[in-house]
Amino acid sequence: MKKLALILASVFTTAGAAVAGPYVNVESNASYTGSDYKNRTTDFHVGYEGTEGALDYYVQGGPALVNTDGEDGDTQLSAKAGASVNATDKLNVYGEVSVLTADGDVDNDWGTKIGAKYAF
Repeated sequence: MKKLALILASVFTTAGAAVAGPYVNVESNASYTGSDYKNRTTDFHVGYEGTEGALDYYVQGGPALVNTDGEDGDTQLSAKAGASVNATDKLNVYGEVSVLTADGDVDNDWGTKIGAKYAF
C-alpha cells in the first residue's frame, strides 16, 4: 500500500493536461437502500487510454476492495474497458464492459454500460 500511495501522490502532483497513455484511477462506489448501507467497492486501477481516429478508448484493471455490510472485507480483481465516439459535432456515443472476480463457485460480476450524450 505504501508504494501505491507514493505512485498516486506523484501522479496527482505532476498531472498536467490530459495526455493519452498510462494512468492510475482510484474509484469508490457505495450502495444504499434508503439509508441502509449495503456495500462498497473501491478499485485501485492502472490503465491505458488512447485515440484512434474518432474513437477514444481505455482499458484498466487492478485490485478491488469489497466491503459488504455485516461481512469481512475481501480483495478481488476488477477490470474495465470502454470506448466513445463523436457520431456528430453534438452527439457522443459510449460504452463500457466491467468485471469483478469472485471466490470459489460464485460467478464473476459482469457489468455493461451504453449511452449517448447530446450537447445543445
